[in-house]
Amino acid sequence: MTRIEGAPARPGALTRLSLRIARRKTAQLAGRETAQMLEPLEAYAHTPGLLLGYGMFELAAERATRVEHRLKELAALKAATVVNCEYCIDIGSAIARRRGLTDEQLLALPRHRDSALFDAREQLVLDYAAAMSRAPVDVPDELFAALGEHFDEAQIVELTSAIALENLRARFNAALDIGSAGFSEGMVCAAPETPAHAAAASAGAALAGAASR
Repeated sequence: MTRIEGAPARPGALTRLSLRIARRKTAQLAGRETAQMLEPLEAYAHTPGLLLGYGMFELAAERATRVEHRLKELAALKAATVVNCEYCIDIGSAIARRRGLTDEQLLALPRHRDSALFDAREQLVLDYAAAMSRAPVDVPDELFAALGEHFDEAQIVELTSAIALENLRARFNAALDIGSAGFSEGMVCAAPETPAHAAAASAGAALAGAASR
């Protein structure tokens, strides 16, 4: 159960409008509405200025198009599995599926380096998302150089921002104990990354980065 229950009792007009728009947009992205779908934003609603600023950041991120949305959703979902945010894994699986990821790819995320379901570009993005999402952040020079072979600087900034935004969502939700909202109920959902997965992925990423040079 979330540590902050619902929106303020008497939210202002702008907050009510923001939550209404967010409900519609979230349902469009995830493909369904659920009772707990707005719990993160209802928490933000206790500080209307942050809710507005956060919403504008999400809108700007959505409108960024230098990197295809499917690839950014893949990276975001990987980040969510590393941080182990139940809400983010739940909604992220639903959104990624609607962006074209298969059930098999969702299930393969924890051991993406051992899977043939992701191409070389996707593998690098997954490595980058995992490296950025662990504590402390550890992005090897070899991995960053390998990214530069597939993306220009503006694209790398956009991809980095997308992963960082997911870390903001995931750590905010985890701290407030905001759990799964049921977006992927009855469907395949990605699984959290385990320490063993993390160790194997780190070793694989280092080898891949070195091989690309």
